[in-house]
This record gives sequence, C-alpha cells and structure tokens, in this order.
Amino acid sequence: MNKNVFLNNSVKKEDLGNGIEREILAYGDDLMLCRLHFIKGACGLPHKHPHSQITYIISGKFEVEINGTTAILAKGDSVYEGVNIIHGLKCLEEGIILDIFTPKREVFLAN
Repeated sequence: MNKNVFLNNSVKKEDLGNGIEREILAYGDDLMLCRLHFIKGACGLPHKHPHSQITYIISGKFEVEINGTTAILAKGDSVYEGVNIIHGLKCLEEGIILDIFTPKREVFLAN
C-alpha cells in the first residue's frame, strides 16, 4: 500500500460518542486531514492543543466558539484555530466538517 494514498473505502469511522464520528482521511508527520460527522445538538467541548487547526464546513450549521467569541458557520465557511487557542463547537443542523491539523494529532492514531 502506498503511504501517500488513502482510499475512502478503507477509511475507518470512529465513534467518539455524543453524536460525533471521526474519519482520519490522510496524514503525514506534519499534516493531518479528518472528516467529522455530527448529529444535531452534538458538541465538541471547548479545548486547546499544541496544533494549528483549520475547520471547513462541508454541510450543516455550527456555532463555533474561539477564545470566548462565537460565530455561526454553514456550508463553505471555515475558521482558523491557532496553537493553544481555546475552541469548541455545537452542531445546530446535522452536518460534516473537515479538520486539518499541523502537525498530525498522534493521539488520534493511538486508537
């Protein structure tokens, strides 16, 4: 298997609980792409980490909180969460997001 090619039909969906599922789509040492599925009302609780992150909304509607400021995001919107910036979100309408991290989130691969 080519370590640079990640086929969608081989991606495993991980149930994170509380209406959220994660798929790790592709990664290398310095970059990771994840797709997350949310049911309405599901929350990614406020947290921070030593990774830069970009979130892109594929579908649905989300209330995003970054350092105490909130915004409503929908299809096509994106947000940048810098290193150690407190951020979280609540799903207002069932949807899917892409999360891009640098460097990769090692803890996601430990499962």
